[in-house]
Amino acid sequence: MTPRNLIQVRASDETQPHLHLPTRTGATLLWTLSFLFALRVLAQALQRWLPQSFLPSFGRFQGSNLPYPVLLSAQILILAAMLRCSWKAQRRALTAGRRLNKTLFCCGAIYMSGSVARIAIGLTISIAPPWFSAWTSAVFHLVLAGFVLTLAWTHHCASVGREIDYVA
Repeated sequence: MTPRNLIQVRASDETQPHLHLPTRTGATLLWTLSFLFALRVLAQALQRWLPQSFLPSFGRFQGSNLPYPVLLSAQILILAAMLRCSWKAQRRALTAGRRLNKTLFCCGAIYMSGSVARIAIGLTISIAPPWFSAWTSAVFHLVLAGFVLTLAWTHHCASVGREIDYVA
C-alpha cells in the first residue's frame, strides 16, 4: 500500500537510463571488491598448503592470533555473503530500506575509520603492537569496509530507483 500523496511515476530503462546507472556501477564495484577478497583468501590458503615465493609469507597474511581453520571458515562465510550481495546488486534484486541503508552506512563508516586508524597508528607509532603493522590484513580490511560502504550506496540507489520505478 502506498501513501495517497505519493506521485507514482512509471520509468523504464529505455526512457530514463540514468536511474539504474548507479546500481550497475555499484554492482561492478561489489564484484571487484569480492574478487580482491577472494584473491586474499586463496593466496593465504595457498601459502598454508603450497607455499609460493612470489606471495607474502603465511604469517604476513595473519593479522591476529585466530587459529587458521577458524579464520578460513569465517572468510569463506564472508566471501559467500559478498558474492550473494554482488549477485543481487547485479540483478537489481536488493531489498532496500532506509533502516538497512543507515545501518550499512554507519557500520561501513565505523569499519573504514577503524581500518584507516589502524594503518595510521602502524605508520606513526613505532612502539605499537604488531597487529597495527600487519599490512596485508590491514589492506584487506579496507577492502571489506569499502564493500560495506559500496553496498550501502547501492542499496540507497536501489531504494531511490524503486521509489520512481515501482507502481503498485
